[in-house]
Amino acid sequence: MDEPNILTERKNSVLIVTLNRPRYMNALNIETLKDGKKILTDIYFDPDIRVVIITGAGDKAFCAGADLKEREKMSEMEVRHYIKTIKDTLVDIENLSKPVRCAINGLALGGGTELAMACDIRIAAPHATMGLTEVTLGIIPAGGGTQRLPRLVGIGKAKELILTGRRVSAQEALRIGLVNQVALEGKLMENAIEMAEDIAKNAPFAVQQAKFAINRGHEIDLSSGLALESKAYEVCIPTKDRVEALKAFKEKRKPEFVGE
Repeated sequence: MDEPNILTERKNSVLIVTLNRPRYMNALNIETLKDGKKILTDIYFDPDIRVVIITGAGDKAFCAGADLKEREKMSEMEVRHYIKTIKDTLVDIENLSKPVRCAINGLALGGGTELAMACDIRIAAPHATMGLTEVTLGIIPAGGGTQRLPRLVGIGKAKELILTGRRVSAQEALRIGLVNQVALEGKLMENAIEMAEDIAKNAPFAVQQAKFAINRGHEIDLSSGLALESKAYEVCIPTKDRVEALKAFKEKRKPEFVGE
């Protein structure tokens, strides 16, 4: 029986999602993308999941991007369908109400780097390598790479990396803001889970509304962003968790958030 393309593992309120095609450098074929969209839907409707971590099987590759062996056999219409599917899947990750942490355990090229950029917070293993290498294959990043990379590292650096197709080390990725953290040697998942648990212990509605306000506010002018922030705050006012936080502060104890 074939192994599933994606594995999931629950650690309390943290869900670890693992791309499970190590023989193919965890490349994203069309079936993996379809499986991913279903998993994202399940996550969306599961209130017990507060944080998601995406990683790859093995220690060689996080995700080598599109499955080029599959792509070679595709018609032009099938390629268009694939590009729309990967773009829609990454948008679903970006817009997921739960925070998504990315643990880059090795090579992340093309769609692999695009997948990482769609996540909220990125941590890389010391040996990880990233890059948008599409121009070396006669194409351009089409899973959001030309849009998300400039927002993360600035337009000048983004042009440099995309137009040359140059790969960057984990240390350079950290320096330019492409990743948030480089893990200690051999501690990638341990470090990733530590931060995920730090997020998961907070009030779920507050975390979700903060993510929403940051994502949407980043795309608009400051005045509109401040108005959006106020609306996001108002969502938190009637929640049980806000009342619990005030009660816990008064009683000098840690709050017990229930996501209501």
